Amino acid sequence: MQAAADLGAAAPSRRTEILDGLKITLPFMVGAAPFGVIFGALATSQPLHLSPFETMALSLFVFSGSAQFVAIALMAVATPAWVIWLVTFILNLRHTLYAATLVGYVRHLSLGWRFILSAGLTDETFAAMEDRYRRLGVHRNSHWAYLASIIGMHVNWNCWTMIGIAVGMQMKGLDGLGLEFAAIATFIGMVVQKLRTAGAQTAAAVAGILAALLAALPYKAGLTIATLVAIAVAVIFERHLERRGQA
Repeated sequence: MQAAADLGAAAPSRRTEILDGLKITLPFMVGAAPFGVIFGALATSQPLHLSPFETMALSLFVFSGSAQFVAIALMAVATPAWVIWLVTFILNLRHTLYAATLVGYVRHLSLGWRFILSAGLTDETFAAMEDRYRRLGVHRNSHWAYLASIIGMHVNWNCWTMIGIAVGMQMKGLDGLGLEFAAIATFIGMVVQKLRTAGAQTAAAVAGILAALLAALPYKAGLTIATLVAIAVAVIFERHLERRGQA
């Protein structure tokens, strides 16, 4: 992993980094657009029927597509608030793995910068920045590309959510179309290309099998259990491989 050692090298300007951060994130912004519309439409349609303000608040402050889709699905069946909080918390534990992967690239930054970058980290920004850091290493202004990616995704997601709200308020019966599956297909496409290690592949297989077997459990508990078990399996498997490699 290239990290602080590259900081002294000639660095692209802040403006160049910002533009490149937006450039590498643009394909993800385009890909997220229909799902922002779907989320806004589903959240404001029956049976959930959130207000436009409530729907926008989810996109502005939660800013996690997968968590938002799960949350509105649970709210639609009158799930207790603590269950929704717990399920979405566990679902987003994957971001700790993202952060662990990127920490070597941002360790030199101030606490304020690291807080901002970690708070805005999403699947799309992780995919864009992890690839960029791997290819280019770290320069003095690299974190501006990271920040540009975060802001680009946030503005993009909220703009499309607004459009989805307008669609949802004008159309009825959207909840019966199964549109939420489109988001699942997107995450599958993003994850598959990142399964480069045996540990990641094993974890994905375990998560998929458990999620399918436990799908009948209430409150999306099967998804929660599958996530926790898959994370544990990945850690144990990777440590086993490390020990065997050192033997």
